Amino acid sequence: MIRIYPSASRYSADHGWLQSNFSFSFGDYYDPDNTKFGPLRVFNDDVIAGHRGFGAHPHREMEIVSIVLSGQLKHEDSTGHTAVTGFGGVQRMSAGTGIIHSEVNPGDEPVSLLQIWFEPNQRQLEPSYETSSYDTAMLLNRWLPVVSNHSGPGVAHIHQDLTIYMSRLEAGQSLSYEQQDGRSMYVYLIEGTAALNADNRLNRRDAARITDTAALTVHNGSEESLLLLIDLP
Repeated sequence: MIRIYPSASRYSADHGWLQSNFSFSFGDYYDPDNTKFGPLRVFNDDVIAGHRGFGAHPHREMEIVSIVLSGQLKHEDSTGHTAVTGFGGVQRMSAGTGIIHSEVNPGDEPVSLLQIWFEPNQRQLEPSYETSSYDTAMLLNRWLPVVSNHSGPGVAHIHQDLTIYMSRLEAGQSLSYEQQDGRSMYVYLIEGTAALNADNRLNRRDAARITDTAALTVHNGSEESLLLLIDLP
């Protein structure tokens, strides 16, 4: 089953310095029928103005992934980690028993990012943080893993049985993905247009929640697209 969630169906918040779009209940937005998809708990599409950001604040028992689409994002936390990430970079933080961190835009230009939270597969983890980078040229016409429970070079490790893939698909191209029975997929179209299994159309910033579908084919539109796919338990 493929269920499409148009970009306009998201909850949007405009704070001046911060433009946010929430795909699941978050902050002031609460919908009891839209709190998560498997272990996927938060999927926020944010734009932060230059020299602004989220000041120091605490988290517990959550796996937090920040994927930068443009601009720069600076992270600092109570375990002593500091990093600045741009496109091609991923920040992964395991909040575990408790951590305090901040995320700010250190530059003049806005930073566009996806902030994705997952419930961990184990509680009471020691807080940890890592930043990883992938070769953006390797996105072309393939699913490139950028976060996974099975990590490796250029792939951030996460404490949940999932993998986040990204792809830059050329106009008119198709890309397939297969997974084991009983698993789910979440697809987010960052840029462009596409169709899933021929007749499920996605436009820019639309999402799809996919269950009971082992094989997926993405058919790209008339322009290059940028996609994200999460293979979930």
